[in-house]
Amino acid sequence: MSKLTKKQKIAFSKVEPGKAYKASEASELVKEISYTKFDASVDVDMRLGVDPRKANQMVRGVVTLPHGTGKQTRVLVLCTPDKEAEATAAGADFVGLDDYIEKIKGGWTDVDVIITTPTVMAKVGALGRILGPRGLMPNPKTGTVTMDVAKAVSEVKAGKIDFKVDKYGIVHSRIGKVSFSAEQLTENLKEFVNVVIKLKPQAVKGSYVKSIYISSTMSPGIQIDPKSVEN
Repeated sequence: MSKLTKKQKIAFSKVEPGKAYKASEASELVKEISYTKFDASVDVDMRLGVDPRKANQMVRGVVTLPHGTGKQTRVLVLCTPDKEAEATAAGADFVGLDDYIEKIKGGWTDVDVIITTPTVMAKVGALGRILGPRGLMPNPKTGTVTMDVAKAVSEVKAGKIDFKVDKYGIVHSRIGKVSFSAEQLTENLKEFVNVVIKLKPQAVKGSYVKSIYISSTMSPGIQIDPKSVEN
């Protein structure tokens, strides 16, 4: 491991090892220990007592954070011409079909979310090998395959994010920026955690939420007391 900078040493010294902080305390602390010159992202990591290799223990869902993520989300809508004006008016960054499908086949994936309609899903499905590994494949479960493209675009732009447990049983998401107020970070954190808790698979026995940590870019992780975020 590389040597810690002076600022990083100060940041680490302010986080008490082994302590589980209340959500409100942690939100204040993560702002205090962030020393990057840019507006750093604030992320949450929840370790769950699931075995993601088993289909009945997969945790996947969507959440709309009350204060958004602070990130400008680039949205591509793949649709027929009759839906293009609707998608553009809702704020989509890129709108079209065949031209963009060819661009993606050529390696272009410079977007954060792709929304499409069921009518063109056959064409989009052929891009699975490119979009799947990047987490960009539209999916009806996350609301990104829909006839109401305007609503889908508006929700994504407002801070709707989808998440999925990884192979280690961890759910990871951005919940804001260091420039957010501590109250905004706390409310976003609580919303995210409670949505994940509601998605607890029936097959899971024993403890579901093993640990919750928040951190900013380059900062140490701060452990959260789960009781302080559960509704």
